[in-house]
Amino acid sequence: MPGRFCYESLGDFISHLETTGELIRITEKVSPILEITEITDRVSKSEGGGKALLFENVEGSSMPVLINAFGSLKRMSMALGTDNLETIAQEIESLIHMKTPESWAEKIAMLPRLFKMTKYPPKIVNDSSPPCQEIVHTGSDIDLSQLPVLKCWPDDGGRFITLPCVITKSPDGKRNVGVYRMQIFNNRSTGMHWHIHKDGATFFDEYKKLGRRMEVAVAIGCEPATVFSATAPMPPGVDELLLAGFIRERNVELVKCRTVDLEVPRTAEIVIEGYVEPHDTRIEGPFGDHTGYYSLAGKYPVFHVTAVTSRKNPVYLTTIVGKPPMEDCYMGKATERIFLPLLKTVTPEIEDYDLPWEGVFHNCVIISVKKRFPAQANKLMSALWGTGQMSFAKMILAVDAGINVHNYEEVAKTLLNNIDIKNGLIITEGLLDALDHSAPKPLHGAKLGIDATTPVEGEDQPEIESWAGRDVEPFRSHVNDTQDIKAHAIPFTDVKNPLAIIAVDKKKPWDGHNIARKAIEGDKEKAIRIIMAVDEDVNPADYSVALWKFFNNVDPRRDIFFENDRLFIDATKKMADEWHPREWPDELAMSEDVKAKVDEMWPRLGL
Repeated sequence: MPGRFCYESLGDFISHLETTGELIRITEKVSPILEITEITDRVSKSEGGGKALLFENVEGSSMPVLINAFGSLKRMSMALGTDNLETIAQEIESLIHMKTPESWAEKIAMLPRLFKMTKYPPKIVNDSSPPCQEIVHTGSDIDLSQLPVLKCWPDDGGRFITLPCVITKSPDGKRNVGVYRMQIFNNRSTGMHWHIHKDGATFFDEYKKLGRRMEVAVAIGCEPATVFSATAPMPPGVDELLLAGFIRERNVELVKCRTVDLEVPRTAEIVIEGYVEPHDTRIEGPFGDHTGYYSLAGKYPVFHVTAVTSRKNPVYLTTIVGKPPMEDCYMGKATERIFLPLLKTVTPEIEDYDLPWEGVFHNCVIISVKKRFPAQANKLMSALWGTGQMSFAKMILAVDAGINVHNYEEVAKTLLNNIDIKNGLIITEGLLDALDHSAPKPLHGAKLGIDATTPVEGEDQPEIESWAGRDVEPFRSHVNDTQDIKAHAIPFTDVKNPLAIIAVDKKKPWDGHNIARKAIEGDKEKAIRIIMAVDEDVNPADYSVALWKFFNNVDPRRDIFFENDRLFIDATKKMADEWHPREWPDELAMSEDVKAKVDEMWPRLGL
């Protein structure tokens, strides 16, 4: 395989983006308070993810802001030095499935591949004046307000550093590099928002047991392979910088920090050094998160800053998250592709898998199965629910090998033709992502598995009565005349189990259930087999948004039920009296005044 292109710094990547026409420089003065979010959100939701944006005139700071740098498949591939993410996956797969060499010539030829994964470990270099430490601020000179940190959404608890490479070490010296958001509390402290399942939180717990503070270094604006690797679901104890070195085909060079005993990427734009104390916490949040909802405020460690170092003219790299598609969707797609060979080592019957954007990474997995024996799809689901970060998956759909899991229309038709709605749903319990808001309790709850594979010998061969092609007009007429139903859509009528999506005017608990039952009363021809209720502000014909609501808002045990040969799904917002005692988060929406201001400046932005 030809070598991949390697960037030495974020500046190199910016130059490459500009040369290839993938970067837009914006000279209009903009505020980091909401305005950059509104501009970027519009761009990232345009065809293909738009372009990378470099804001050169940001209120309150001399630093330019780079955002949406990874926000397309093309730029994500470019960031990792390739023109196709699959080439990295193929190289990993070739290493995993390397056969035992037989001849001496084969052994010699294989050596470079055998040592490739360990050939590029992070490398500490002696550099008395590294780029990341051209400017050094300590003590009273520390001032985080000089950074152009964004306030992303109107109800955010403050301004958040959103794309930091947070570097920690366990008490026994294992390094972790993760991306954890950091709310600015004041000029010398931030929050450190690591979820309970993350390695950073695990290390912190170990230090708390020892009664010791934990040193932390935060690198902002590293070269792109390091940034990506910090987001990747590496196994516990495996240094993310090994992955970065493998992708770059070159060691990540590190230098020692000035005030803490840690090392940081030598060419980073900005480095923040400091520590967290065992029992020093503060309320952090809310924050407009990648689910498209606000994650709620909670207590997290306080990060105390001991130094801020940077290049002489640093660029502040950041991102925003929210309703998909956004920049993080393409970073997630890279993870999906690159980690498929590793997933296959644990579950070799997987042919392929897809993480739909609407499932916000942890709510839906579509898998195609090379099926040979009874209950193999169930076995695979159980295996995935016990494997690394796949254990957070709330819903898994299994289809036959040969089904293109990336073609959602093909997957939907396969599901609606093959599902046994009475007996084919698997509901179990397990871990949930910390951001899942649908479950009655945080961090764990119900999971849904759907086996839409073709039965093999030894499995029940259910006779699925086909409702395809039946007259849907009586149903349409009835729901159009039903006051509590504001709109409806039927994606397919040529499938065995036709689905209808209805937008309901929900006023009281269980209206999602009851209005769906009312809708079916008009289905005299039995043309609709599955009915899903969404809130009235959702357009049922916008299937991407409707799916996003389904994956986010449904607790499988509470919100999916079977009655009178039909399957009902309640994807509406839940009330406390609907067995949901937790606070339900608000959906993200930009304020009207910011939208109007961006409308006014839009012709001057060059977009």
